[in-house]
Amino acid sequence: MSANNYLSQSGDVEKNIVTENINNVYYDDIVKEELHEAEAGHELKRDLKARHITMIAIGGALGTGLIIGSGSALATAGPAAVFIAYIFVGLVVYMVMCALGEMATWIPLPDGFSGYSSRFVDPALGFAVGWTYFFKYIIVTPNQLTAGALVIQYWISREKVNPGVWITIIFIIILLINLFGVRFFGEFEFWLSSIKIITVIGLILLTLIIALGGGPDHDRRGFRYWKNPGAFKEYTKNNHIIPGAEGRFVSWAAVLVTAVFAYLGTELVGVTVGEAQNPRRNIPRAIKLTFYRIMIFYVVSVFFLGMCVAYDDKKLVFASNASTSASASPFVVAIENAGIKVLPQIINAAILLFIFSASNSDLYIATRTLYGLSVNGKAPKFFSRTNRMGVPYVALGFSSLFCALAYLNCSSSSAKVFGYFVNVVSILGLLTWICILVTHIYFMRALKAQGIDRDTLVYKAPFQPYGSYISLGFCILIAFIKNFTAFVFEFDKTNFITGYIGIPVFLALLFGYKIIMKTKGIPPAEADLHSLKDIIDREEELFLENQARERELHPPSKLGRIYENSIGLLF
Repeated sequence: MSANNYLSQSGDVEKNIVTENINNVYYDDIVKEELHEAEAGHELKRDLKARHITMIAIGGALGTGLIIGSGSALATAGPAAVFIAYIFVGLVVYMVMCALGEMATWIPLPDGFSGYSSRFVDPALGFAVGWTYFFKYIIVTPNQLTAGALVIQYWISREKVNPGVWITIIFIIILLINLFGVRFFGEFEFWLSSIKIITVIGLILLTLIIALGGGPDHDRRGFRYWKNPGAFKEYTKNNHIIPGAEGRFVSWAAVLVTAVFAYLGTELVGVTVGEAQNPRRNIPRAIKLTFYRIMIFYVVSVFFLGMCVAYDDKKLVFASNASTSASASPFVVAIENAGIKVLPQIINAAILLFIFSASNSDLYIATRTLYGLSVNGKAPKFFSRTNRMGVPYVALGFSSLFCALAYLNCSSSSAKVFGYFVNVVSILGLLTWICILVTHIYFMRALKAQGIDRDTLVYKAPFQPYGSYISLGFCILIAFIKNFTAFVFEFDKTNFITGYIGIPVFLALLFGYKIIMKTKGIPPAEADLHSLKDIIDREEELFLENQARERELHPPSKLGRIYENSIGLLF
């Protein structure tokens, strides 16, 4: 990626200031020349604040995986197994986020982890992970649109209104939001995700109250369901069962995939660096706080849920086989068992809100991923064209075309086929995590080879280098055992293909690009750790100076400071 492309993303004001101060900062002749040749029409706008970045990550990761997916996990493995699985995968995700944060604060690149892989490992890896991540989001976006249509069917049946009508309405709304510019998008997603957080907190408190006997039935459940029918369930499939400890372990391993799917999207904050204000402060802050929020929301939620609903509850079995609506949510099962009325309608509205927010951020990430590939020379240049609001409209239009896949569900016969697309998403997400960890390992090697002390970094990932190595091992293990249940009892070829097809696609992209472009792995001593870093250093100085002047002119009130250090940490 050229310096002019990156610099242009800071906006015209910052670009002019940097150009005027060019003699005060060291640049080599190439960078000097490129600074004066910045190409218009290919720049993003740095309009995302820290709160926007955090909420985009939550909007993409906090969704149906919690409200609905936790039900099938509970019915498969039992409350203790689900609780342990969510903690285990959450720790792996934490290492992935920390690794990403360390690289993003060294040089915030608009092409995210694709750019880091190209710089520190091999351009072929950057190509493969970039397109793999793009494929993930052009699959998950139409799937979210489909889920939205199914949620509305809770109120209006498909016999009265064809699902295609709701798919079209939701698609047009999210397309317009993405067209209005990243500032509007970020503000909209902030408030939408804020409502989602309040909803999840409400569900956590509600399940706790029900478990303690505060519901209309006044039944103090406590850990009753952990004892009977039990904390762990033996694995069952098609009326076959694996008994004993082996069956309980298989059930736990099976729900690791559900936990992975629930956490997917946490890493998408790495795609927002090209439009983030002061990314060296905001990105690591957003990464750390986002993880803690999601960890609490998911782990605490499934813990209390397991206290309120038994894994063999007939309503839960029905919910696990239901469509994506309130009837599919295990939280509704807990509410109905406690004798609470009306709330299922509210939960259904919350699920619709969750899906709408997730589809909105998914389309944004698909667009920015394609833009980043174009900027980095891994996709045609016209995909990086932007309008006056900094929206890569060509990439947005191309990504939107794949939303038409959602119309497969207008026919009930094709809905089952499209449902397997969800299985594809989790393997593509796992491959992305693997590439981030591999890139971070190479990044640390490059720092050591070039004599840069990690203690001097703006953000230093904890538990390194062991954290990335251990997490990489577990990610690879989960990727391989992801759909092992396809081999249990009888071979399920459809489950096997959809569960593992991402691996050969990724390898074809990696080795295909490597063979055609004749790329080579980058030795640690030759990894590019410095290009554009001086520009970003100066850009950060300018931002902090402007921010300091702004605070002098408009100092925050005492109430504002209290908010920033309390409730503001949540939002």
